[in-house]
Amino acid sequence: MSSLKDEERAGKGREVAVSELLAKRVAKLSLEKKCEEAKILDLRGLTSVTDFFVIVTADSERKAKAAAEHIVDELKEDGERPMHVEGMDSMHWILMDYIDVVVHIFMPNERRFYDLESLWSDAPIVSES
Repeated sequence: MSSLKDEERAGKGREVAVSELLAKRVAKLSLEKKCEEAKILDLRGLTSVTDFFVIVTADSERKAKAAAEHIVDELKEDGERPMHVEGMDSMHWILMDYIDVVVHIFMPNERRFYDLESLWSDAPIVSES
């Protein structure tokens, strides 16, 4: 995010990467549209594909679409655009790739089935604050 700097510090006195700030912003934006169970997985050191997964649940297709559109619209204002978005046709698993942050918006059954939290159980969970 152009307005976020690596020098910004979290309340615990540690430097926070821009990608972590982006992941936290995405989680907050998803909750604004009534998504639930937001989790941020820190994948740094586990894979070179991305730094963070943001995983949220939407209990209806309408909420999933609203959350995805809200995230894209709000982040555009910060100069962030997704490299790729898929799943907007079915709304059961929407994936938004922001390179360093990959967003997963799941319907409840799909979140349980794919269980990314177990698949990436070595990844620390980041608190949203």
